[in-house]
Amino acid sequence: MSTLPPCPRCQADYTYEDRSFYVCPQCAHEWTASDSGNEEPTDKVYRDSAGNVLQDGDTVTVIKDLKLKGSSGVVKMGTKVKNIRLVDKDHDIECKIDGLGAMSLKTEFVKKI
Repeated sequence: MSTLPPCPRCQADYTYEDRSFYVCPQCAHEWTASDSGNEEPTDKVYRDSAGNVLQDGDTVTVIKDLKLKGSSGVVKMGTKVKNIRLVDKDHDIECKIDGLGAMSLKTEFVKKI
């Protein structure tokens, strides 16, 4: 029986192989055997609430009512947001919502269509 290396990011022992990658189910870190594993990936992977990978220009749906800070407005569940832009900030998505204007959303509150 072969032993798989622990995750280089969180040191978990639950690593499994997926084709040519090693995957850690605890922190979702992926690496190959040739990687040293200590380097941070250059590109951050953005995932929606269901685990789908998001990219710039995708269309997403809001999965729960979101209150807007500083106003009485609400982004309703099911609101479709087109042409998102991913940024490396606290709120990962910058977008424009019809009737509400420009705003930032977190990826955990959206689902890719």
